[in-house]
Amino acid sequence: KSPSILSIDLLRHISNIVGSLFYENFRAEPYNATLFDKWVREGAAPALPESLWLYNKLLSLGIKVVFLTGRHESQRNTTASNLKNVGYHAWNKLILKEPSKYSGKTAVFYKSKEREMLEKKGYRIIGNMGDQWSDLLGTNTGNRTFKLPDPMYYIS
Repeated sequence: KSPSILSIDLLRHISNIVGSLFYENFRAEPYNATLFDKWVREGAAPALPESLWLYNKLLSLGIKVVFLTGRHESQRNTTASNLKNVGYHAWNKLILKEPSKYSGKTAVFYKSKEREMLEKKGYRIIGNMGDQWSDLLGTNTGNRTFKLPDPMYYIS
């Protein structure tokens, strides 16, 4: 039997992104990748209690969790440490974006390709959760998709 997994876009669902806004002083300014990367490197994002509860519930039901994020591969160690420090200890995979592989590609293309690779490795995606349509559109989206709100920004 293929392992059942739930694919979760990492950044906004399990950790509190509000901390990154402090770097921008809550100004209505365009996204600043340099400041955001600085915030990610700190690895201090607290867990969102509801997301941590869902994560633990999924594990208790025998569902494996895969975190699929647009964060760059260079942020793997900090991201993994941050996850562990706030209670996420047993994910099946942490997939981060390799810029050399996906440079110039859309988020939909990247996430579709990564989900396709998961299925080719024998995983059965039973759900896919994200706050951006780019997390949920494309191919290999699983049996069910869950769109969460994001009042901060939109990725096309």
